[in-house]
Amino acid sequence: MQFHIRVRAGAIIIEDNKILLTEYNDPVRGIVYDLPAGGTEPNESIMEAVIREAKEEACIDVEVGPLAFVYEYTPHLNFEKFGNTHTLVMMFECKLINHSIPRLPEKPDPNQIGVKWLPISELHTVELYANIGIYLQDYTLNKRNIDLIEEHKLNQIIPMK
Repeated sequence: MQFHIRVRAGAIIIEDNKILLTEYNDPVRGIVYDLPAGGTEPNESIMEAVIREAKEEACIDVEVGPLAFVYEYTPHLNFEKFGNTHTLVMMFECKLINHSIPRLPEKPDPNQIGVKWLPISELHTVELYANIGIYLQDYTLNKRNIDLIEEHKLNQIIPMK
């Protein structure tokens, strides 16, 4: 079965006013940066995808926190600049756990050349895969989160009296 929209999940990891980014040498755009993120796989929750993608792209273990924001790429509204796949990306605030040290994996994604910490104040100096630097900077200053309601956890909620 094929769907008309791709769902991706990603990690926003901030420590000491620096944000963790993956670095790519794109054949068309040159050096671009992204957050550790990728598409969900069959039978995988969005939170499980965040954990897996952080491990695959930056060799880190993360604790997934609240949903920070959602990014949508709609090809027909963007002259298909990133291809023709309609994509919805859910970005979660995460924390490193298990003394993880970010590094380039042994078998990185195509064109991935690094993993680096960038001062948030310098986000405007690099090209991000999606031009969301201003939103990332704003998020660090004015954290606001979106509730993610997971159906399988609804019966576990204790009603308030």
